[in-house]
Amino acid sequence: MARLRIPLSPATEQWLRAFLPRVLPFADAASADLPLARLLRLSLFQVSVGMAGALLVGTLNRVMIVELGMSAWLVALMVSLPILAAPFRTVIGYRSDVHRSAIGWRRVPYLWMGTFFLFAGFSIMPFALLVLTGEGELGLAWVGYAAAAIAFLLVGLGMQTTQTAGLALATDIAPAESRPRVVALLYVLLLVGMVGGGVLFSTTLEDYSGTKLVQLVQGVAVLTVLLNLAASWKQEARDPGRRHRLDAQPPQPFAVMWRRFIERPQARRFLWTVGLGTAAFNMQEIVLEPYGGEVLGLSVSQTSVLTALLAAGSLLAFAWAARLLSRGHDALRIAALGVLIGLPGFSLVLFAAPADSAWMFRAGTVLVGFGAGLFAVSTLAAAMNLESTEHAGFALGAWGAVQATAAGVAVGLGGTFRDGAAALAADGSLGSVLQHPATGYGTVYAIELLLLFLALIALGPLVRSRTRSTAPAQAGKFGLAEFPG
Repeated sequence: MARLRIPLSPATEQWLRAFLPRVLPFADAASADLPLARLLRLSLFQVSVGMAGALLVGTLNRVMIVELGMSAWLVALMVSLPILAAPFRTVIGYRSDVHRSAIGWRRVPYLWMGTFFLFAGFSIMPFALLVLTGEGELGLAWVGYAAAAIAFLLVGLGMQTTQTAGLALATDIAPAESRPRVVALLYVLLLVGMVGGGVLFSTTLEDYSGTKLVQLVQGVAVLTVLLNLAASWKQEARDPGRRHRLDAQPPQPFAVMWRRFIERPQARRFLWTVGLGTAAFNMQEIVLEPYGGEVLGLSVSQTSVLTALLAAGSLLAFAWAARLLSRGHDALRIAALGVLIGLPGFSLVLFAAPADSAWMFRAGTVLVGFGAGLFAVSTLAAAMNLESTEHAGFALGAWGAVQATAAGVAVGLGGTFRDGAAALAADGSLGSVLQHPATGYGTVYAIELLLLFLALIALGPLVRSRTRSTAPAQAGKFGLAEFPG
């Protein structure tokens, strides 16, 4: 079938080539070996992961508490179950590195394994929830508990497996010089999946019913399969001879690979930095909108804008980080800049309560999103080059395991710290001055400021000093070998 081509004059085509990369910051992520259409199609696996995250943390979180009348602690436990799968990302990445396939694939089988887990979890989930809330005919509560736990675990395992294999595949096929921009584009598509999925789910369930919930989750299951099918179609080159090479020279066991990886100069410090920074930026997620509503008196529509402001800050950071990294700037220097931007961001949010300033709160939220975006993109860009392409899955798995675990634990602790501090303030244990609803929220933001300082302390020795550099950084190039000793 012939392709449809719109005739354009040479001058128009030249203008479009010059103008589009400025309007679309990631249009220059494409290359001759990785055209933009293929890159955007590959990025669809991030849309499926973002959509799953929005369904778990956003829509189902609210539906289970409000419409289904489940206890908040039980909902929090269910939503946090996928965190249990996060530490296995290192193993998943390692297994995709050394996978033996008769047709020569190593990433695609794991991407499809993750898709299967997602589909299975979404297939079980709505019925498990209905049984759990007593709407099932048999009324077997323990069946609902067991099935819901299995469903949430399967979805979590599917998200971790799909994202690890997809990022490793992107590392395999993207040229080294364009990887920073590819990383930023992948993060944008993750954000698109989360925001677009959230809007779609809230619209679908506006007139809630149990039948609509079942149909929605089943629809997400089918859409996940279609998105990942499109993402993986003809992306990974077949290498049938790789199986014979692995048989002739067996790969090192996981324990040996882990020891070799963790014994690299400053590897532990890098993972600690990722964990501390991720925890610092994610702890406020569960208290952001309640803070605006309870303390500053913002309406529901006004607090809903806060998530959009946070996402907008991150989106701007993705574009700027891609431009800086493509020009050869050190990835961890940009990560340090993200942490530094987070400090005034959290400070503005913290002092918005005593100043009674909604605009200060909004400005701080944008800065927090911007700093978080810089930190996330830069550390992922560094992780994509921690190992050779042959073992990229291992390094990306280690980064993803630390990042996902730290984010999940931080969100859980954020709610705990807020409730604990609020209870102490309410009964006067902290003094009359702190008997205010803002005390619980302020405690969370103060802890996040402390974590940011700890992240800076961990990051400092990793940042390459320009005075010690003997050669300019190569564009898009970063590795553990470049860390200062």
